[in-house]
Amino acid sequence: MLWSLIKIVVFVAVIAALTWGASTLLESSGGLQVTVMGTEFSFGPLQSVIAVIVLVIAVWLLLKILSLLVAVWHFLNGDETALSRHFDRNRERKGYEALSQGLMALASGEGRLALSKAEKADKYLEKPELTNLLIAQAAEMAGDRRKAEETYRKLVTNESTRFVGVRGIMKQKLAEGDTDTALKLAEKAFALKPKHEETGDVLLKLQAEKEDWAGARQTLNTKLKNGQMPRDVHKRRDAVLALSEAKDVIAEGNSIEAREAAIEANRLSPDLIPAAVMAAHGYIDQGRPKYATRLLKKAWDVQPHPDLAAAFAAIQPDESPKERLKRFTTLTRLHPEHPETKMLLAELNIANEDFPQARRSLGNLVETDPTARSVTLMAAIERGEGASDTVIKGWLARALTVSRGPQWICDNCQHIHTNWKPVCENCHSFDTLAWKTPPLSEVAMPGGVQMLPLIVGSASDNQVVPVEPSTTTSKSTSDDIEEAELIVDPAEDADNTKATQPSSAASH
Repeated sequence: MLWSLIKIVVFVAVIAALTWGASTLLESSGGLQVTVMGTEFSFGPLQSVIAVIVLVIAVWLLLKILSLLVAVWHFLNGDETALSRHFDRNRERKGYEALSQGLMALASGEGRLALSKAEKADKYLEKPELTNLLIAQAAEMAGDRRKAEETYRKLVTNESTRFVGVRGIMKQKLAEGDTDTALKLAEKAFALKPKHEETGDVLLKLQAEKEDWAGARQTLNTKLKNGQMPRDVHKRRDAVLALSEAKDVIAEGNSIEAREAAIEANRLSPDLIPAAVMAAHGYIDQGRPKYATRLLKKAWDVQPHPDLAAAFAAIQPDESPKERLKRFTTLTRLHPEHPETKMLLAELNIANEDFPQARRSLGNLVETDPTARSVTLMAAIERGEGASDTVIKGWLARALTVSRGPQWICDNCQHIHTNWKPVCENCHSFDTLAWKTPPLSEVAMPGGVQMLPLIVGSASDNQVVPVEPSTTTSKSTSDDIEEAELIVDPAEDADNTKATQPSSAASH
């Protein structure tokens, strides 16, 4: 601050002196008269101006010579770099000027200009640790990927800039879609700087995409230790990864390890529905139905879900409809006004052939929140109470035009999934699937694709299919239901398989 003030004062003084000298010279008709050691010199106006210019140049040269002499003096006194610093000072000035101009061009989005200034700065400064990063980023902005990658590789060779180089190449590979190479680079970058949050996020996402669940859990734990993630978020995502591990173990046929992994996933996050379902089946396989009942009840209390009801039914698969209805009271009393609870009770009562109670259980759900499942249940109730075919077909026709109800939807891209997945199959985001109702535009259109299998049953014979109001209904009831004029394409049947789960709770 003080030095800047001094420079301003000197500049003003020089300007004032030049102004005074010029005015004096103009007012003097005879020019200037200078006396040196008793000798008098007279200069005309033009000669005076030339003399002043020569004097200024002489002073400037004198200062340069003095600066050189000072550098020589320091060199003679042991400073080996004094002379090189003296001659490089001007180059450095030009280099830093080009560097600053390049940074400004990069910030303003002028890639070509930034690249030109960066190369000029590199020429003058000869400090690659300063200029290479600017060159690489400018080359990227200008679209010169080859130049950018070459420069990033130069950064990798320097220990102080290795992380920047590895990260730069990683981002390039991600942009190119080469996720395999990007994963290896992300692992290396994260090892170099484990506290870098962005690199950790990229590595976690890539590991999840490649189904490297063990590696992803290790990355997640490192992020927690570095304070980059809240503990509750870490617990939830660790549960998702543990659940994914359990599924892989199941695929490998290691049932004991799968049960343990599923139970661990449920312990980490009791509200994670797929983990609760898998853990419940693990307890059932172990012959511990009380533990399965306990965790399913806990998960249902957080969010009622048809998969939880299906797992709860699997605890006692051979019980009668009346016994099942009584046992399910453990769940249905928790959220009696929830749509899932109402539909579950309606299914259970249909299976018990108590159609008036099924109607009371369903309530006004078909008016307030109509879905394919609730409307189909109403068709089954109407048939069970002896309604005409016209009424039943009217309900079935309506079931074709209403929403499918809650589904697994990605919070990031709104993509609808048939089954829960740890990674969105559309945008590849990790742990973004939620059980919720899709947008209003997502309506089941006529054609059978969106219909629940509880309506159409099996379509393997590609014939008119008897309408089954619910998998909870008894065989005698379903046999009496009118055949619906609906032909199901075999290719579509696979897409509809998952949808049986909401109504399969009481069928096991």
